[in-house]
Amino acid sequence: MAFSSVLGGPYHAARTIEQVAPVYDDGGSIVTPGGVAHRGCQVQIDTAIQRIRDASGFVDTDVTFIVLSATLEGRLNSEARVEVLEGPHVGVWSVELIERDPVAAGWVGRGRRG
Repeated sequence: MAFSSVLGGPYHAARTIEQVAPVYDDGGSIVTPGGVAHRGCQVQIDTAIQRIRDASGFVDTDVTFIVLSATLEGRLNSEARVEVLEGPHVGVWSVELIERDPVAAGWVGRGRRG
């Protein structure tokens, strides 16, 4: 909630959900198994902005989300999902049309439940 007070937005605890590919040795044996990885972050969910509404595949239940880059280690891509852990938008959201905002404060994208 410290980010909410500084940046003026309702940011809530969340985490990314990402598939991790297995690591193989030269002989083709699995060295490290694949699986699911989570990274903590803070996210704001809001109504879809016009750019998202104009994009191909838009549906009325799509939302705009902002993941604060200061709360997320590494990059975010459209293969991830974001699980909001508290607040009015609790649940798992897809990550689509993801990009950095102009000042690199966050990752902005289109989200869809599921």
